[in-house]
Amino acid sequence: MIGELPGRIAVVTGDPSLPDPTKYGQRYGPEDLKVHAVLREALASLGSMEFQVLERHADLIEQLDALRPELVLNFCDTGLFNRPEQEIHLGTQLELMGLGYSGAPARAILLCFDKQVVSLLANSLGVAVANEYFLPAEAVATAEIDTFPALIKPNRADGSVGITKDAVVRDAGQARAYLRWLRAELPGTDLLVQEYLPGPEYGLGLIGNPETGLEALPMLEVDYAGLPTGLAPILSFESKTQPDSPYWQDIRLKPAELSMVVQQDLAARCRKLFARLGLRDYGRFDFRTAADGSIRLMEVNPNPAWGYDAKLAIMAGFGGWSYAEMLERLVATAWERIRRNAGGG
Repeated sequence: MIGELPGRIAVVTGDPSLPDPTKYGQRYGPEDLKVHAVLREALASLGSMEFQVLERHADLIEQLDALRPELVLNFCDTGLFNRPEQEIHLGTQLELMGLGYSGAPARAILLCFDKQVVSLLANSLGVAVANEYFLPAEAVATAEIDTFPALIKPNRADGSVGITKDAVVRDAGQARAYLRWLRAELPGTDLLVQEYLPGPEYGLGLIGNPETGLEALPMLEVDYAGLPTGLAPILSFESKTQPDSPYWQDIRLKPAELSMVVQQDLAARCRKLFARLGLRDYGRFDFRTAADGSIRLMEVNPNPAWGYDAKLAIMAGFGGWSYAEMLERLVATAWERIRRNAGGG
């Protein structure tokens, strides 16, 4: 049940006028602009609240200071000025301004930005993770990968940046070629070399807070059945940015073919990890199945993609929520937490 809601809300998103490394060609395309348009339409349908969407980053802080909203819906998931390494700075600035905001605080975003740290914490809490090792940037040039197949990816990145269709390597030659490419495209980047998990891939969403309860959305499964033979079944950068790629066109998301017992067990483990990482309001956890059948954590998304076509909204749809209802639930969850904390709870 939705409780009391704020009246005046600022919604901060990425800036479509600026370059964005998480987009194809580093620019917003028609599909990205549609995501923003659908957001505006959905917010407009929630007539009990007044929303103002703030996209322009050049004077974002001045806009927020003039507006002084009751709540900031932080959908700036690719960082200030569309720079992922600056995602933490908006939360920090809002805290300095005394403005309550949705989603993970800056400290949690910083923690989750380091994928190896997340894996180590998850493993300590009994959440199975993929076998992996850290490859510092200074060692990439001379590294020799000898365990295959492997998935090579940046240790710190968002939006599948650095994970292309060639990220799954099956021999030393492919590994050397991909390491060379990463050195050229993302110089100075630390990497993770991770065992390639060949089984089904899943997403699990949580909405709420540890103090009042975390609701698990129905899990989704990534359906790679339509992907042409020979292409690695992964959610690569092409799957999120390149409309003419088979990774964009031929991958589907469907309800997970997992028993409720398994889903509930994964959700219980994720609730512990949600609390340990200091997440707030919502989060998404990505899993993949190993050759031995175990389901292992791949990544934690503290402020996951919020678009109508993103995993969180799709899982909410599996649970019977419209996109607008999901947005309303996120607002209500953040507002209830902020009011509770303001009252000393």
